[in-house]
Amino acid sequence: MARPAPPAVPPPPGPLARGSLSLHRAYLRSPLGLLRLGQLALGAAFWVTVAAHKYEGAAHFALFAAVLVWLLTLALFGLSLLGRWTLVPWLGSRWLLTNLVHDLALGVGLYAAATGIMGYKAGRKSYCNLPGYSQRCLYGAYLSASVCGGIAACLYLFSGLYCLSRRCRDERDII
Repeated sequence: MARPAPPAVPPPPGPLARGSLSLHRAYLRSPLGLLRLGQLALGAAFWVTVAAHKYEGAAHFALFAAVLVWLLTLALFGLSLLGRWTLVPWLGSRWLLTNLVHDLALGVGLYAAATGIMGYKAGRKSYCNLPGYSQRCLYGAYLSASVCGGIAACLYLFSGLYCLSRRCRDERDII
């Protein structure tokens, strides 16, 4: 006796097809997109300057903070530029708030701390800027990192205020 055929079960659904990747040009031309480019450039200048020279003590924290914020900024910029922030669980639906918290809490806070550390270290090394000093001088590197960090902190403040103004006007998108 032949067994009856099992009922036909449809296969489980596959992953949703996503459209092709394209640049979100409106974001790139927006104030937030331009500020992000500046943040990435100055952040890279900060941590490359610190990492390329001898550093010790609290400069380790400054380097860690700068690289952490830079990598998170790069992720935010990439997702926003590709228009794929909806792929981020829980944060994608709150993308403006995510950018706001990133800019004001992480960007301004950590870069202000890193700038203070590097400024303090530059002040401690200012004696080596005298003519006739024969040892290697880290004053210029610490000072330039401090200046880059200060300007980056200001850019994070401006982008945070931009996101806050959009949020206060009940706008939900970053553009």
